[in-house]
Amino acid sequence: MSTELISPVTAIADAEHDAAPIEPAERRGRAPLTTGGRIRLVFAHLGVYLAALIFVSPLVYAFFSALKPNSEMFSMPPTLVGSELRWSNFADVFAYGPFLTYIGNSFFVAIAGTLVVLTVSTMAGYAFGRLRWKGRDLVFVLFLGTLMVPQEVLVIPMFQVMQWLGWVDSYPALIFPFAFTAFGTFLMRQFFRGIPFELEEAARVDGAGPIRSFLQIILPLAKSAVAVLAVFTFLSFWNSYLWPLIVTVDYASHGTLPIGLASFSGLQGTRWDLQMAAAIISMVPTTVLVIALQKHLVKGIAMAGLGGR
Repeated sequence: MSTELISPVTAIADAEHDAAPIEPAERRGRAPLTTGGRIRLVFAHLGVYLAALIFVSPLVYAFFSALKPNSEMFSMPPTLVGSELRWSNFADVFAYGPFLTYIGNSFFVAIAGTLVVLTVSTMAGYAFGRLRWKGRDLVFVLFLGTLMVPQEVLVIPMFQVMQWLGWVDSYPALIFPFAFTAFGTFLMRQFFRGIPFELEEAARVDGAGPIRSFLQIILPLAKSAVAVLAVFTFLSFWNSYLWPLIVTVDYASHGTLPIGLASFSGLQGTRWDLQMAAAIISMVPTTVLVIALQKHLVKGIAMAGLGGR
């Protein structure tokens, strides 16, 4: 019985051949669609286009309504385009009142509130999701229980606290009451628990403590989840109306955009044309933000929703 000797070079070549990656399906080519598959694909595209049209049509109508004369806003039968396109309505918005101040206040409150929420939520999410301490799960359940309390119930106690602190009609009153929300903590906790614990253990072996692990390992891996929380928080502060209406006294100095939109309705009537133009202007920053972070939003929502364990 003869024994065949295999050289090391031949063995390595055979191993590399066996370990060669399988060619992706995209390169091999896909099987042609059947007649039924093509019909389903056509109906799927039609459904997507129809849904997009339904969601976009109110925005299109609002934009053209902002260009109408005020006397034609409720004309019968309704028309998409008025007798003339008044582009001057967008300029008249800033001449009607301190609308530029409202925009500046909304930007300041939304950006400052978002930064505070991101700081608090990421740190709290790391404590609930990565650190082990006694009573952690019970505290987290109680923390989540605050999500079931409506905002309207908290308005009077929060106003009394702001009055006690002397923050009524100030920027801190518009920012800090909603800076400690359970939603952001829950979102970050779910994402953090999806990160392999071996990464943090390896950093701990190298001498890194919890703070360094959080700042240099966990937080850089959570960019998508941070982007999701940033967008949701920014929109929440940007669109908030009830709390700024209650805690603000001098609307001309500390009023935000939702209050500015309501200022177009007064005792002498409502300037619907200017109100629609102001609403279109107020949608521009949030639309740009969502489009700019669209990729991170999709990735962050998918990973945060499926990564918890």
